[in-house]
This record gives sequence, structure tokens and C-alpha cells, in this order.
Amino acid sequence: MKKSNIKYRKYHEIPEEIIQQAEEKTKNSPYLQSFHIEPNSGYLNDPNGFSYYNGKYHMFYQWSPLRYLKEPERWYQGWYHLESKDMVHWISVGVGLEPDTKFDSHGPYSGSAMVDEDKLLIFYTGNTRDNKGIRTPYQMIAIMDKNGKIQKSRIPGFTGLIDGYTDHFRDPKIWKENNTYYAVVGIQRENKTGASVILKSKDAVEWELAGEIRTDYPEFGYMWECPDYFKLQGQGVLLFSPQGLKAQGAQYQNIYQSGYLVGETLDLENLTFNHESFQELDSGFDFYATQTMDTNDGRRILSAWMGMPEIEYPTEAFGYCGCLTIPRELSLKNNELLQTPIKELQKLRCGHRKTQEKIEKDKVFKYETGSVFEIDLTIEIENAKSIQLSLRSDEKMKKKTVVFVNPVDKDIILDRSNSGKPFGTEYGTTRKIAQNISNKIRMRIFVDKSSIEVFVNDGENVASSRIFPGEDQKYLFVESIGGTSTIKMDYWKLRKQRE
Repeated sequence: MKKSNIKYRKYHEIPEEIIQQAEEKTKNSPYLQSFHIEPNSGYLNDPNGFSYYNGKYHMFYQWSPLRYLKEPERWYQGWYHLESKDMVHWISVGVGLEPDTKFDSHGPYSGSAMVDEDKLLIFYTGNTRDNKGIRTPYQMIAIMDKNGKIQKSRIPGFTGLIDGYTDHFRDPKIWKENNTYYAVVGIQRENKTGASVILKSKDAVEWELAGEIRTDYPEFGYMWECPDYFKLQGQGVLLFSPQGLKAQGAQYQNIYQSGYLVGETLDLENLTFNHESFQELDSGFDFYATQTMDTNDGRRILSAWMGMPEIEYPTEAFGYCGCLTIPRELSLKNNELLQTPIKELQKLRCGHRKTQEKIEKDKVFKYETGSVFEIDLTIEIENAKSIQLSLRSDEKMKKKTVVFVNPVDKDIILDRSNSGKPFGTEYGTTRKIAQNISNKIRMRIFVDKSSIEVFVNDGENVASSRIFPGEDQKYLFVESIGGTSTIKMDYWKLRKQRE
């Protein structure tokens, strides 16, 4: 048997000493997050099965726990399962889906979940390859009961390829409408362009192809991953992660993108979708593979992988990689999605301090923040040419993550060129995260041990990025360059997700 075909069928079949070896390596990392979801070892990527069921929130994520040991992908690839009562404090449930059938022998790939009567219905892609490496995708159904037991269907919901498309066919997002089950699935046409197709079913067991969603983007990248369709405030929204877009000015700077189309609701009969232009969801360095869900009180919440495929992160030296963003509530304003941190995150706050300062020309305001905190900052620019926020800075302001607010150019720039341990520099070290700003700006900034998430003007612009600073980087400096500015700031230290 070729080594490439060696697979562990069940997680418990992996020798305990191998698991311990992987987890011990990770425990020594100086970059372990405090309030973000990340793995105990190995590789985390796409959020999956994000849902509210049986009184709890459920989050699964793609998981390769032993990826950074000597026998990486040959060991295991599956879903890991967490649950929470508030989307803030998560409890590990353990293994969710395993590569334990002939339909997902090379890993359960991404998928979604929805409540269906008294069960949680899970729809995901089973990845398989034969001895020649040829892939056959299967769209698989599984059911989780109220005891947390997951049972896979014995037969796939949809098998194999579709005429006119390649084997890149994955990531179903499921919903129910008018007594019919639907799923939007990412796919690649034979001409190597990306698209989304709709599958439908009357019983959620046997599925058929409804067709391709008709958009104004017939040639937009070579693959659309992780599509997600939902209705919000009476409009239709299609999220997806297109691969293969070329950079255009400040747009599409990352290796891959995540964005959305908003418009009229999707016509489920002829699959036409009348929409506005494509917009990126996040202007930071590390944001991909989004998934949304509805809460029990009617909010639409988004989670994403705060990472990128094909980039090597500094945590890999400690045997792990990847985390999820903080959950964001979505709303629409002028056909644009706003993202705001969920209100439940306020439970992490402690050590509140309030500050108001008038910063004179070329003066520096210094504030000790520590390494894990939230700030709610309002800047009023009187006549300054620029405001510079140096976050997670050392005392000499040599190592720092910088947010430049530029009233002349009316933009905001995020610069991580001196943030700490460098990585991914081939994709640049700055991002334009907001444009057309006024002289009064509000920013909510969440900083964890190795990440920063910036929300500008109540979520009109968002930037999510990994950073890897040293222990001595625990200060905030605010400079008002060439003129005077006033800042009003609320600061909170944030408790750990798991006390």
C-alpha cells in the first residue's frame, strides 16, 4: 500500500502518546489565544456546522490535529466539536465527524447544519481519492440527536460530479424554505471558473441538482469556496470565498478573498439573483471561509477562519495553526453588510478604564494595555495631518502594529510590518482598511495574544489579522502628527474564554 493511502479510521485508534506529543508541543506556545477558538494541536481552518440547537450553540471546525508531526495528513482529518451557551465560553465536546466511511475516507470537508424538528441536520462534503489520486466528492448527510450522538447516512445525499464541472465541488450550506430543503454548494466549471450551484430535496435524504445560480460574475476567480445564502432585512445575501482574483488597487490583496453579493431574494425557480457589485467582507490580512447562522433571538451571526491557506504561520513551530474570528452580528445598511461584535463578548470585560485626552501637535499619548484587551476609541481630528495608533508596542515604539488615520487622504491603513515575528510578507505588510472617512472616527479594537480585529464606524469596515508580538509589547501610543486631535477611549482587559 502506498503511504499516501494510509489513513486512521477513528481518532481513538491514534496512539495516545502521539496525541500527547502533539498537544505538549502546542502548550509551550507564547502565542496561545485567550478568547478566540483555536485547536489544542494541529491545523484548524474552516468553521463548520455553526448552529443553535437544543439550547446551545454548536461550532465545528476543520481539524488535522497531527499535521505538524512526522506523518502529517496520513494520521487524521475531521471535524472538531465545541458547544456554548453564549458563543463566548466554549466547551470542548471532542471529535465531531471522522473519516470513517468510504464516502469520506480522505476527510470530511466543510459543511453546515440546521435544526430539523428535534434533530440537527448536518450536510457536508466527503472527500475521497482512489489509488491514482482521482477525487470523487460526495455530499453527505448526518444527524445529531439531543444526546450529541452523530449518525451518518449510509448513502450519500448526492454522489460524484456534475456535467460541465470539475471535481472541485464542496462546502454545502443548507436551509429549508417552502417545505423544501436547499443547499448552495461551491463548484468549479470545466473552463476553470468559479460558481455556486443549488441542490434541493424534499426529504433531506435524496438530493437533486436544481442548477447554477445566475449572477453577474461568470468569470470571477477559478473556484468559489464556502458559499452561504440567507435573507436579511428582506434582501438576499450570497457569501462566498473566490479563489484566483487579481489585486486591483486596494482590493483583493490577500492570496484568496471572502466577500458577498446583496440584492433581491434568490429566485428558487429559475435561480436568478439580481444583485449589487461584489464587496469584500474584511480588509485585513487573515480572513477566509465564512459561515453564518441564526440565533434563537433572530440575529444573523458570522464566524470565519482568521487565517489563510498556503501561508506558513509562526505558530507552526509549536505544532498548531489557525483560529476563528470573534462572532459578528450582521445587518444591512445601504446595500452593504455591517459587522459588529456580538453583545455577549461584554461578558469578558474587566478592569474598565475611561480616558479623554486632547493630544497636541506632535505629542505622544502612552497607555499600558497589556496583551489581551478591547478598546472603544473615538477620534476627533481638529487639524492634524495624521493620527498614528501603535498597538501592542514596545516602550521604544520599535515593534508595533500601527493603525494610521489619514484625514488628508481620508483613509485608514493597517501596518503590521513591525508587529513582531514576520510571516506572509510576500503578500504585503499594509492594508487600506477604510476609505472616505470623516474627521470623526469610532473604532472598536479587539486584541488577543496573536491577533487584532478592528471595527470602524459601527462595522462599516472590518480588518482581521494575525500578529505575533513579544511579551514586551504591551503598550498603546497615540500620536497626533502635524496638528491637534482629541481621543475618547474606553478600555477593558478581557478575561480568558476558558477560566
